[in-house]
Amino acid sequence: MLRNMFKKTYTTIDTKYKPQAKGGEEPSIPQGLWRKCNKCGQPIYVEDVVNNYYVCPKCGGYFRVHAYRRIEMLVDEGTFEEWNKEVPFSNPLNFPNYEKKVTAAREKTKLNEAIVIGKGMIEGNPAVVGVCDARFIMSSMGHVVGEKITEAVEQATREKLPVIIFACSGGARMQEGIVSLMQMAKTSAALKRHHEAGQLFISVFTDPTTGGVTASFAMLGDIILAEPHALIGFAGPRVIEQTIGQKLPEGFQRAEFLLEHGFIDKIVERKDQKRVIGQILYMHRNHDMVERKPEDGSRDMESGEGVTNQNASAPEKSDSRAARREKAEGGFFGRFSRSEKTDSASAKKHTKRGDKASEKMQKADDAGAKTAWDTVLLSRRTDRPVAMDYIDGLFDEFIEFHGDRYFKDDGAIVGGIAMFHGMPVTVIGQQKGRNTKDNIKRNFGMPSPDGYRKALRLMKQAETFGRPIICFVDTPGAYCGMDAEERGQGEAIARNLFEMSDLKVPVLSIVIGEAGSGGALAIAVANEVWMLENSTYSILSPEGFASILYKDSKKAPEAAKVMKITAADLKDLDIIERIVPEEEPASMDNLYRLVEYMDRAIIEFFETYLPMSGEALAEQRYERFRRM
Repeated sequence: MLRNMFKKTYTTIDTKYKPQAKGGEEPSIPQGLWRKCNKCGQPIYVEDVVNNYYVCPKCGGYFRVHAYRRIEMLVDEGTFEEWNKEVPFSNPLNFPNYEKKVTAAREKTKLNEAIVIGKGMIEGNPAVVGVCDARFIMSSMGHVVGEKITEAVEQATREKLPVIIFACSGGARMQEGIVSLMQMAKTSAALKRHHEAGQLFISVFTDPTTGGVTASFAMLGDIILAEPHALIGFAGPRVIEQTIGQKLPEGFQRAEFLLEHGFIDKIVERKDQKRVIGQILYMHRNHDMVERKPEDGSRDMESGEGVTNQNASAPEKSDSRAARREKAEGGFFGRFSRSEKTDSASAKKHTKRGDKASEKMQKADDAGAKTAWDTVLLSRRTDRPVAMDYIDGLFDEFIEFHGDRYFKDDGAIVGGIAMFHGMPVTVIGQQKGRNTKDNIKRNFGMPSPDGYRKALRLMKQAETFGRPIICFVDTPGAYCGMDAEERGQGEAIARNLFEMSDLKVPVLSIVIGEAGSGGALAIAVANEVWMLENSTYSILSPEGFASILYKDSKKAPEAAKVMKITAADLKDLDIIERIVPEEEPASMDNLYRLVEYMDRAIIEFFETYLPMSGEALAEQRYERFRRM
């Protein structure tokens, strides 16, 4: 019924455009078949537009979507229950002709107000959904819109449900003046309580979203998504140009501009939104997580006892770990799937291999087989796997999130959420490039302040939703350019150390290549730190050390030896907990062996740390560094 209603809405022929046949004669076209794309101006079949999620099949331009049509595309059929559909009109400032304007908008759109809100299922996951409709006074936010959003968020908080709002607005509603302005604070306050209750808010920007909506609830998502090319900004382009008298650059205030500048997590095409949002909701259902209770540390990840799901039972809830692995395994894991009975023995065997690695490396050094400088060179090899290689090998359904919410998205830090044997985790990595072009994009793995702030944002998000954190460390050091200093490189690193020390979720950091100075430590304040056998971890590069102490950077090989920077050295110093053996120097050819070892070891790590309370985890982390 909804589909038929909206097909009818979109089949009104555009009278400004009539396709011309050859010779200038007008073809005979049945009324309602054609529509003109407002982006490329080309004629398109209405049916093609409908079937393509209201995206022009010729130029990819996005049509604005009516609220109920958006809900139909997003929410599982037959599950949507609308809330507060009919709200009486009021004119708080007695603004002239305001009632007539609202009445006209109601007659035109068949809506009561500029937002439709209710509860439904998305890919089987319950959520509260709100969708703004630009046809209703440009979806400006008056007191009714503010009240509908606030009531919905409050109800979602009570029912422990996530909230999703598709924003589209010209901003505050001028006819309501200061009353409209107050809705910015009211909706933000409701979302703050929702956040403090540990509940998820996903904000989705559509075209256009400006003014007071951008400066309130729309920018407060735990996860912020956007449609391609959507106009997003506080002051609209026309206002800016008229105010400063300057022509704005191409693409200014578009979704891609905001992604580059760190304000949104991800741009998602309309055809993928239901799948991606459903995936995010599923990862936030807290299934397969060990319930942490200080008085009971016996929760069992193997049997599933203590597993909680705050919304509904997930299919994986009662499965054994081996069954979950069999469902989730793909890529590397298909090569070495094992039965549940072998898991414990395998983990113990790998642990012993890791413990013996230090002895083996020390003997090799004594025999002159491999020097510390050799290890430095191995850690820097261009064919060595980078963070995303390990992320792809170890985890399923990785969704990368972007940006620090302040200035930009730093390519030297990657991060997001993923599944590990049926359990949601947050994954963060320092990312080097795989080639020269990629290295330039990634700044050769040297993070800026924006990268560290992005990492911390994702860590705090993980803490809010109870997800363990796994970090992959691989950097020659933090970027030391002038712009990094201007944006507070030292403060950004210090803030990470400060906040990571007290995170209430398990944190594991794995050094996979170089770990240089505070730039590495900024994502390595963990419950445990592991190193690959041919990786290094140092106060600064051997070249820098030699320049400072020996006044000669050519003495770097000598410096590497005295600095004690190899995995074996640091295991002996109790700086790290585990060595990941490299039977051969790490490469893409043998990555699956490293992934196999890490997989078993991470399971063991979780079995140790997931049953601990948040306070106990923070205390263990504090004591770990306190003894150094």
